[in-house]
Amino acid sequence: MRLGRMIQAVDVHAGGEPGRVVVGGVLDVPGATMFEKAQHLEHHGDTLRKLMLNEPRGYPALCANVILPPTNPEAQAGYVIMEHVEYPGMSGSNTICVATALLETGMLPMQEPVTDLVLEAPAGLIRVRATCEHGKVTGVTFQNVPAFATHLDARVEVPNLGTVTVDVAYGGMFHVIADAQALGFRITPDEGADITRVTEMIKAAAAEQLPVVHPDQPGFAGITIGQVSGPAHDPANTWRNATTVSTRPFSWDNPATWTGVLDRSPCGTGTCAKMAVLHAKGRLRIGEDFRHESIVGSVFTGRLLGETRVGQYPAVIPTITGTAWIYAFASYVVDPTDPFQQGFTVGDIW
Repeated sequence: MRLGRMIQAVDVHAGGEPGRVVVGGVLDVPGATMFEKAQHLEHHGDTLRKLMLNEPRGYPALCANVILPPTNPEAQAGYVIMEHVEYPGMSGSNTICVATALLETGMLPMQEPVTDLVLEAPAGLIRVRATCEHGKVTGVTFQNVPAFATHLDARVEVPNLGTVTVDVAYGGMFHVIADAQALGFRITPDEGADITRVTEMIKAAAAEQLPVVHPDQPGFAGITIGQVSGPAHDPANTWRNATTVSTRPFSWDNPATWTGVLDRSPCGTGTCAKMAVLHAKGRLRIGEDFRHESIVGSVFTGRLLGETRVGQYPAVIPTITGTAWIYAFASYVVDPTDPFQQGFTVGDIW
């Protein structure tokens, strides 16, 4: 058999959220920064994202990360995050997956009991501390880029829903956050289809009515992800959320697009955005643990290290702690005669 392409990947999940880590088959892509590399892939190399995430090699809940040489001398490795409709600047669960894959496969040296490293994401440098025991990464704590709230208790008009009160905050992506109880949700797995439908509608309305741009990185603009937030189910935890990741471009004219897929983890950028909102409202102190619970019960622990500013916005410096597990090593191949070299999507599950 003659192969057109072979991609080596490590499949990892953090808190239940799958993050495929591409470790072979892509040497590098052009770009003076990791953001420029992400832009190059999006505009000139998007076949890789389609190959990894579309069927038959991918599935709706999957994210992927491409390990690349860093452009910043402080970093030991760079990575570009790929989702179904965007190349986000940052992702918490994917960062935990990437750090775990790099250390447990020996691509970066592991030191027990603690390994410190710096990764370069498109959003900036991410400082990581991994606790390690017997060759296993038992926990990953990373310091995220500064998080900040842009809108608190804003009212948006959502077709078919009415007026919804939301918060908007940046935690590596711009999130719109709605109250789960006000929408009638307890955030349980059986509500998943309804949560994705409602959240995508709120996100689309908020993106139209509440435009946002990162003051220091104008390449990051617009609300691209939404979450519903409510009380924790486990009294040991602080809060519970469900974050919806789009799987196709949204259109008000096509109800089939009013859906996405739920982040199985508590969502790292979503946790940072929620902490920024709570701090802005005086409900979360610097140094206080914030145990964030996902729809499947997995937990990320957040903490705010201090305050700063991003442009005109008061901001906070967040950390997230979580754990990831490798569950597969794979070589994905493309036969030149394969009619689905860039994969496909079908409306029954996408």
